[in-house]
Amino acid sequence: MQHNALKKEEQVLADDVKNFRTEKLDYITELKRQRHEDRSRFSSERERMLNGRYLLCALLGKGGFSEVWRAYDLKCLRTVAVKVHQLRPEWSEERKINYTRHATREYRIHSNLSHPRVVCLFDVFEIDVNSFATVLEYCDGEDLDRHLKKYISIPERDARTWLLQILAGLKYLNTPSADDNRSAIIHYDLKPGNILFDSDGCVKITDFGLSKVIDNSEEGTSLELTSQGAGTYWYLPPECFHRGPEPPRISSKVDVFSLGVIYYQMLFGKRPIGDGMTQDQLLGSGLMLRLSGRDVEFPEKPIVSAGAKDFIRACLQPSQIDRPDIRMLCTHPYLRKDVSFKK
Repeated sequence: MQHNALKKEEQVLADDVKNFRTEKLDYITELKRQRHEDRSRFSSERERMLNGRYLLCALLGKGGFSEVWRAYDLKCLRTVAVKVHQLRPEWSEERKINYTRHATREYRIHSNLSHPRVVCLFDVFEIDVNSFATVLEYCDGEDLDRHLKKYISIPERDARTWLLQILAGLKYLNTPSADDNRSAIIHYDLKPGNILFDSDGCVKITDFGLSKVIDNSEEGTSLELTSQGAGTYWYLPPECFHRGPEPPRISSKVDVFSLGVIYYQMLFGKRPIGDGMTQDQLLGSGLMLRLSGRDVEFPEKPIVSAGAKDFIRACLQPSQIDRPDIRMLCTHPYLRKDVSFKK
């Protein structure tokens, strides 16, 4: 009886620690957000109307050269997210041109997409000679990265629901459409921070800044990787790190590997490869080029189904030949409606 009471007290303390950790994360995040908003060029209310239409309400986040604001579209009467891209005055003309070209390419890719599991792009406009903005669908839930920082891991039933939604978005991206002249797309930067949730808890994939378009004229379903070094290394497969006289060829199997890393992280609260390493340490170690199909290790806890482990192993096959593409992955037994969660 005393043992049961101690176990109950231990669980209460564990729940308290989890709540305190969440509150601490929320507090620190809000402090940073408020500090960035106060320092923004749009901190004054007089500067918060853009293009005569978008009223900036609150800063959501800040990157190296951009800010994302929650805003209100006075024409369509809806809440949106406005991403302001800022070119630095001290940049060379060449760097400004390259940044603008990169952002324009992202806009062209994103503007042709329309799917429930992909964030919508509504508009793009110039603010001044050194800045422009893109207007996106507003997702008022948090992103998966923040969710994992709060709760560490996710119960398998819930994680599988989100997995199916992410996979639906990837299948759409990887399927060309002659009707709307849309080519197949490799996202190439799939990670928890680029998976958002709306108010209903549904998944929305975002950020197509590193995406690759497989032109309909391309031979087969792959293309040459000419931008090695870009991306988030923990989520990229070995072929993205290969060096040789010819650039490596990549396909939708890049996103399959990324999905496997994400699902592992959702279930176990850590990355399967390079966890605890910085990106530079992971790259310098050469670990990604030494992977074998036997390198995926699963912690004893939390306990997950054999089907989940088999799915992750399929995604994390180091060899492109052995790894399924998006369409093949969609037929995996773990994705069936009657899937068993037996451990």
